[in-house]
Amino acid sequence: MPMKTIAGKTVEVDNEGFLVHHTDWTEEMAVELAREEGIELTEAHWKVINFVRKDFAETGQVPTIRRMKNVGGIPTNELYELFPQGPAKKAAKISGFGKPQGCV
Repeated sequence: MPMKTIAGKTVEVDNEGFLVHHTDWTEEMAVELAREEGIELTEAHWKVINFVRKDFAETGQVPTIRRMKNVGGIPTNELYELFPQGPAKKAAKISGFGKPQGCV
């Protein structure tokens, strides 16, 4: 696997730039990963990121858009506004996880 320096920390990533080890993630990395996706993080983004990390800790899986909506209380249209062109994939990447199941 390739190595990449993100926010001053060298970590292992897959070929699409997703962290291989979610435990390597830091909030500083999230800011840099978001910038790479053309996103400036706001409080609304952090609500999603914190939900994704908390839900993963509880379930062992990256949440789907449906779960973010139903369990996280984040409307689907808001997810698409915050993370355009693939909210589940971008939210997972910025949150320090691999590509969610079902994402192409």
